[in-house]
Amino acid sequence: MPLLELKDLTVSYGRIEAVRGISLTVEEGELVTLIGANGAGKTTTMRAISGIRPLSRGSVWFDGRDISRMKAHERVLAGIVQAPEGRGVFPGMTVLENLEMGAYARTFKTRAEHDETLAAVYALFPRLQERRTQVGGTLSGGEQQMLAIGRALMARPRLLLLDEPSMGLAPMMIQTIFRTVTEINSTGTTILLVEQNAQQALSRSDRAYILETGEVVSTGPGKELLADPAVKQAYLGVA
Repeated sequence: MPLLELKDLTVSYGRIEAVRGISLTVEEGELVTLIGANGAGKTTTMRAISGIRPLSRGSVWFDGRDISRMKAHERVLAGIVQAPEGRGVFPGMTVLENLEMGAYARTFKTRAEHDETLAAVYALFPRLQERRTQVGGTLSGGEQQMLAIGRALMARPRLLLLDEPSMGLAPMMIQTIFRTVTEINSTGTTILLVEQNAQQALSRSDRAYILETGEVVSTGPGKELLADPAVKQAYLGVA
């Protein structure tokens, strides 16, 4: 049984169908990627999974349950946590306060459990610990991305949704972020990743889905898609 399953998912903005009949699965422990051009429907799909955007048709299943009508905060409690496109850090709060906002999303049984989770986030992102008293709005773009992912991890997700984590970052920081995403997945956290950096995403993914104009047009193991001439031409600029 997949951890996440989308069945004939359709999402509309007024009369415009941004996503049309998408079906996909994410198995527990996998790193699965959605790639596609701007406007392909990637972010809309993520918003539908997290409960931010209502469905026009179809359904979202998580851990064997139909959660299509479940509210967004209830999905967080169930274990679906998103680090959104654009990072969305709270600029006037410190790094630690931002991380604690993620902790509030799910109740810790003990203080020790909270402290262990925070220590794990700091181990992944030592720079966040160094800057824990610095306000989020003064961090660099890469540091804000670390903070957005760290905040999501404080909610202890079973399924982590990452939307364009490399957007606007310098090449060295992109490498750092993707190495960390791989490390998070290696510890057992299931990840659904939306990304335009096809090279990095496909090379690290168990499987991937390619979206065009709101529909899935291709799917397969990440490395197989990376070697596909059509994918190379469309998303890697290789003729």
